Order: sequence, then C-alpha cells, then structure tokens
Amino acid sequence: MLNTGKLAGKTIFISGASRGIGKAIALKAAKDGANIVIAAKTAEPHPKLPGTIYTAAEEVEKAGGQCLPCIVDIRDESAVKTAVEKAVQKFGGIDILVNNASAISLTGTLATPMKRYDLMNGVNTRGTFLCSQACIPYLKVAKNPHILNISPPLNMKPLWFKAYTIAKYGMSMCVLGMAMCVLGMAEEFKDDGVAVNALWPKTAIKTAAMEMLAGGDALQQCRKTDIMSDAAYVVLTTDSKSRTGEFLIDEDVLRELLYAIITVYKSPRTTI
Repeated sequence: MLNTGKLAGKTIFISGASRGIGKAIALKAAKDGANIVIAAKTAEPHPKLPGTIYTAAEEVEKAGGQCLPCIVDIRDESAVKTAVEKAVQKFGGIDILVNNASAISLTGTLATPMKRYDLMNGVNTRGTFLCSQACIPYLKVAKNPHILNISPPLNMKPLWFKAYTIAKYGMSMCVLGMAMCVLGMAEEFKDDGVAVNALWPKTAIKTAAMEMLAGGDALQQCRKTDIMSDAAYVVLTTDSKSRTGEFLIDEDVLRELLYAIITVYKSPRTTI
C-alpha cells in the first residue's frame, strides 16, 4: 500500500518497536516523514532475537523519519515517563501512541510459572495502561490523535483462555475499559477527539518471536509484517473522531479500504 504523507511531522510513540510488528509500523510511518519514538528494552543484541533500539532507529532514519530510541521497560513507571518527556522535548509533543510491546508464553495453567504470568500481565496490561496514561495529556492537545493497541478482539469462548490470552485481553479491555472502569478509555476521551482502537492479525505473522515459539517451518504459513503495518497506517491516518472503541482485524481494514476505493472509482463522475 502506498504512503499518503498524512503522517509527515507526526510524533509516534511505539512500545516494543525494536523488531517485528512494532518496527514494521515504525518504518511505514517513517516513509511519510514521521518522528518515531522507539520505546523498548533491547539496547544490546539478544542471543535469539535480532535487532536493538539503535539498529531499528537507523532503519527508521533511512526510511525518511526522525527517531528517538529510548531504553524502556514499560513496567517501569519512571522509565516510561522519562521517555515521554524526552519525546516531547525533542519533537514538541506526541500525536500517536502504539501499544505494541508484549510478553508471550503459550502455556497452560500448570505449565505457567507465576514469574512468567506476572511478566505477561505487567507488560501487556499494566504497560499498556501506563504508556497510555503518560501519553494522553499530550494526545489531548494533538491534531488527529490516536491510541492503537496491538491486541485481539474479546472472544469469550473458553478455548482462548490461557495465561497469555488473558494478559493480551487486558490490553484489549483498555480499549473499552481503562482499569476495567465502567466508562472506557474510548468513551472517556471521545470528547477530546482521541481515538482508541485495537488491531490484530487475522493470521499468524512472520516475526522472530513466532519463529522462536513455533519453529522455522511455521513461518511458511505466516503473513509478512507488512499487512499489519499497512492496516495500522490506515487506522492512524483516519479521522480520530470518526472511528474509536473498535476491535479491528488487519485484513478487514485493508479490504474495507479497497472497497471504498473501488466504490469511488466506479461512481458516476460529474462534469461541469
């Protein structure tokens, strides 16, 4: 999908953007000339996972954007607030927050140590809440502000309720309910024009984390990260007052855009 230039000059704070879907979204926005804040833990090369905040920053700048790499564990309140302050000092504000960082363990109840459970909930749910809380004061004064959580639709079928899914659903609940409040985040900041949505892939996505979890053979059945970055781009360039509180699927977002383009193309043209 071609870039439109709508994110030029926008400042986008992305958690966990040193690799995978987060980095793909960063690079897509950078092609518009966006300012990218990479908030992630990997400052030194990981033995099993490629990329650091600095290598990702180089890629962002080569793609056409400015970048501020920040060493951030999103469970650490002071680290998140410091990164947000640095972003505001460097770029003048924050226009978009992408809550992408995630801890994962596809294990059942008996096979999930509490240390791993606490990590997943600390990163996925608490980290999403914390990053949102830190960025919202700046989003409220931004033009066309968005929060996009990379988290799944809320499916209440028991099949999905394992430790990792419960933690990811915490991210999803932040779309409709900040700290499970009656008034959700989307509703709470609707009058401020801040859109709050969730985006999730329809199929598995080819990332280093997926390879580590499922093995190299599984990657043959995966889609590239481009489908998620393209879908995120569509959402983040939409009027923030027109779409909020939705659980979106990447393929559906792109198909919806395609149908809209086809409809406009086929509509009768008025001559003057």
